[in-house]
Amino acid sequence: METDQSDVLILGGGSAGYACALRAAQLDKSVTLIEARKVGGTCLHNGCIPTKAILHAAEIADMTRAGTRFGVRSVFDGVDIESLHEYRDGTIDKLYTGLRGLLAQRGVRTVEGFGTFVGDRTIVVDGRRYTGDSVVLASGSRSRTLPGFDAGPRILTSAEALTLNHIPDSVIVLGGGVIGVEFASAWRSFDAQVTIVEALPRLVAGEDNWASTQLERALRRRGISVRTSTPVSAAAETDDGVRITLSDGSFLSADVLLVAVGREPRTDESGYAENGIVLDRGFVVTDDHLRTNLSDVYAAGDIVAGPQLAHRGFAHGIFIAEHIAGLSPIPVADHLIPRITYSHPEVASVGYSEESARERFGDVESIVYDLAGNGRSRILGTSGGVKVVRAVGGPVLGVHMVGDRVGELIGEAQLTVAWEALPSDVAPFVHAHPTQNEALGEAMLALAGKGLHVHE
Repeated sequence: METDQSDVLILGGGSAGYACALRAAQLDKSVTLIEARKVGGTCLHNGCIPTKAILHAAEIADMTRAGTRFGVRSVFDGVDIESLHEYRDGTIDKLYTGLRGLLAQRGVRTVEGFGTFVGDRTIVVDGRRYTGDSVVLASGSRSRTLPGFDAGPRILTSAEALTLNHIPDSVIVLGGGVIGVEFASAWRSFDAQVTIVEALPRLVAGEDNWASTQLERALRRRGISVRTSTPVSAAAETDDGVRITLSDGSFLSADVLLVAVGREPRTDESGYAENGIVLDRGFVVTDDHLRTNLSDVYAAGDIVAGPQLAHRGFAHGIFIAEHIAGLSPIPVADHLIPRITYSHPEVASVGYSEESARERFGDVESIVYDLAGNGRSRILGTSGGVKVVRAVGGPVLGVHMVGDRVGELIGEAQLTVAWEALPSDVAPFVHAHPTQNEALGEAMLALAGKGLHVHE
C-alpha cells in the first residue's frame, strides 16, 4: 500500500478543516486535506449558507407584504420555488468555486474520498495511506434523529427541508433551537401555518431567558404557534400528511414534520474509537489546545463538545495550524463565540447569560434598552431590545440582542466582552446616528450612569 507524507494531514474539509489547511499552508507547511464530499462542509452546502439565503428571501417576502406600511405599493404573490433554489444554489456555487481555487492557490493537496483513521498518524482513503507529522480530525456533524422518526417524504431533517420542491401549507417543527426557529420563521414568511413543538420550557434554551421570551412573543405575533414543555412520543406519515403524538396522548397534524432536535458529531464512521481516540458521548475528548489523547493528533469543530458553529470550527482550525507551527495562539474560549439565530426577529448574543453569570460570578446587574427608542429600528419597523449583563462594579459579561438585523451588531459586543471592558470604557465611544448600533451605546451609557433614553 502506497503512502503519502505531509506536514499536516486533515480529515474533513468543512469550516474547521479548510481553515486549518489554509493557515497551515500560509505558515509554509505541506498540507493534505481529505474530504468525502465537497470542501466547505455542511455549512456551505447544507447549512449556514443555503438556510441564510432562504431566510434572506423570506425577509424580502415580509418586506413586500409590508410595503404599504412604508408607502410602497407592493403585493406578496407567492414563491417561485425553482427560482428560489437557483438563487440559493448560485450563492453556494460561487463560494465553493472560490474556496477550491483558494486551496489550490495555497498549494493544499485535496483528496476526494472517504477517509478512515487507522492510528499512527495515518488515514486510509481508497486503499492509499496518507500520513502526517500532525493529524487534524475535523469530520463534522450530522442532523440528530429520534427513534421512530425516520426521514421520509413528509418527515424531514434540515437537509431534506432545504430541497423541498414546494412550500408546504402547514408544518410542524419539532425542536425550538436555532435550526428549528430559523426554518419556522422562513416558512411563516412564505405563508405556511407553522407550529413549533419544544420539549424544554423555552425556545433557544441556550440563550438568556429574556431573549427567549422576547423571541417567543415575536413569533406568536407573527402567527406561529409555539408549544414549549411539550415532549413528543411518536410520529407517523399519513396519506395526506404527518401526525405526531404528544406525551399527553393528544395529536397534531400537518403536511410535513421537520425534526430539528440538534446535531451529533460524525465520529462513528472513521475509525476513531477503534484506533485509540477517546470519545465522550460521541465527541472527541481534547485538552484546551485541542489535542487528543494521541500524540500529534488534534480535533476541531463540531466533533469537539461545545457550540456547533461554523465560525467556532474556523477558529479551531486556525488555532491548531498556528500551534503546530510553533506559535503561541490564544485558545478558543466558547463563551466568547458569537451566537446568532437568523429568524425574524434575529437573536444575537455573546458572553454569559444573566443566569449563568450570576452562577459563575455572584452579584451581577443588567439593563435592557428597548429598540422602541432607537431611530433606525423605528425606520426598519422592528421591535426588540439590547440587554447588557455586567458584574456589579465590574466588566461587561454578556450582551444579548433581539430584533431584525441585530446580528450585525455582534462585533462590538464581542470586543466589549472579550476585552472585559467596563461600561464606562465603552460609553465615551460615539455611535453613528441613526444606526441600530446606537442601542448598544445607549445600554452602555445607562450602565455607566449616563443613560439619556432609558427609563429609570
